[in-house]
Amino acid sequence: MRAACDDLEAVDLPEKDKVLYRYLKKVNRTPWECSQEDVDVVKAAGWSDAAIYDAITVCSIFNFFNRWIDATGVPDVPGNFYEQRLEASGDTGYRM
Repeated sequence: MRAACDDLEAVDLPEKDKVLYRYLKKVNRTPWECSQEDVDVVKAAGWSDAAIYDAITVCSIFNFFNRWIDATGVPDVPGNFYEQRLEASGDTGYRM
């Protein structure tokens, strides 16, 4: 994931995914510039309205929480927090 964030074009991902990630980059950095044309490009790559809506929602929620945490001074978790949590509870994966 880090590689995709650093250089999306160099990462071995399906073009369909890259199209969505390019759009989400715009949602993150310049949301006021997002247009129907941008959404149409993502839809043409094979993403449904529901999938695009979900991606925008997740992106927006993360933006909100990151800004809220930064503004309130909530401390970050220790560096190995997630690894310890995974080890303790196991990988339950994402459920749809």
